[in-house]
Amino acid sequence: MYDEKPMSTERNSIMKEAPIRMITLSPFRVASVYGFGAQPESEALQKLQAWAGPRGFLDRPGEHRTFGFNNPSPSPGSPNYGYEIWITVGPEVQASGDVEIKDFPGGLYAVLKWDGMGDPNESIPAAWMQLEKWRESSSYQMGSHQWLEEHLPAVSGADNDFCLDLYMPIAEKG
Repeated sequence: MYDEKPMSTERNSIMKEAPIRMITLSPFRVASVYGFGAQPESEALQKLQAWAGPRGFLDRPGEHRTFGFNNPSPSPGSPNYGYEIWITVGPEVQASGDVEIKDFPGGLYAVLKWDGMGDPNESIPAAWMQLEKWRESSSYQMGSHQWLEEHLPAVSGADNDFCLDLYMPIAEKG
């Protein structure tokens, strides 16, 4: 589903030193759910668990990867925004209820692991800023494909019960 190449390492005052990797995601098919409000991640995750859990998809995380992203992003002056979560599925899976089926075309990404340490409201944006700083000094430009957060199990000793691989879309400067 992806090819991975190690990239440079940056230092950030909020995060430990973390390597930035270059990954090419191949196209894949997803089931998509959506939440909207002051904490849309929780709403979308509950919908995903209610749909994917009974189908056994959450029992096989290596087979069914989970990605999320803001949709729409937060705007100044409003506590509300949207969050969409995808879980990879096979061609036999059909849409039902709040679940849509989508085809993701893939793309090239700079990827940084957020290790679950610290306040997510501070440390996740800091990790995204670290990726942006890397991109600005790299030979890549911003890609036009979807930004993604891959939801991963927590690492030992993490402050939170999850970790993320942050996927910043990139493209060759041309």
